[in-house]
Amino acid sequence: MVTGKIGIVGAGKIGSAIARGIIQSGLVTNDQVMASDVSDALRRAIGNELGIGVTADNRQLCDFADVVILAVKPQILDSVVEQMAKSFGAGKLLVSVAAGVPLSRIEAGLVPGARVVRVMPNICCVVGAGAAAYAGGAHATPQDLEIVGAILNSFGIGLLVEEKDLDAVTGLSGSGPAYVFLFIEALADGGVKVGLSREVALKLALHTVYGAARMALDSAKHLSELKDEVTSPGGTTIAGLYALEQNSLKGIVMEAVVSATKRSQELGKG
Repeated sequence: MVTGKIGIVGAGKIGSAIARGIIQSGLVTNDQVMASDVSDALRRAIGNELGIGVTADNRQLCDFADVVILAVKPQILDSVVEQMAKSFGAGKLLVSVAAGVPLSRIEAGLVPGARVVRVMPNICCVVGAGAAAYAGGAHATPQDLEIVGAILNSFGIGLLVEEKDLDAVTGLSGSGPAYVFLFIEALADGGVKVGLSREVALKLALHTVYGAARMALDSAKHLSELKDEVTSPGGTTIAGLYALEQNSLKGIVMEAVVSATKRSQELGKG
């Protein structure tokens, strides 16, 4: 359990998921959490759901919190940091989930010696199954990293990496759910094309992807071994795999990760 108070700037999907995760996991109690947002509706929604304090004033949130999580879009992060800088003393920890924004850029807007950790979560944290990575700034302590790891593991997994790897994390797990949703949709469309109803095809596609992921997570076997277990000589699966290879599925997915990584790098340059 975390003993300090946590403030979350931004009560949108990611910010509210973080608040929900840390409270429902028992990492903190609701009186240890406050959220701020410019939207009255979002403040009311998260306050009513979780029983936490809410405010429209980021400086009030900074006064309250020991750990401040910036769950805002990268395009507005600089202005939010500038607004908070005077209220953000060296004794507090700042955690940024803004895609692509480097630690040096955040630290430059704060007091010298500010402790900052950068995180790349993904949207799956809204169902308690997030896949995130995090990296510490120049003045972040081992205890800071331990706190951030505990927060991320309360609604999924959090992996400590070097900051240079976070753009790649953005391209893979940050954007990855959208690739998977597209694949599931395509799988279901394929079922419809060969005669299944939309309802049956979609349910089968969803549970097939879920089951395959569960098998891969629970097994010590390489993915190629698991694939081979489904693939008999001259059978249906090898025919389908052949069609995927002919259309370069692996190459297309790899290029998607590369393209998203490059965009994250561009965002980091402002």
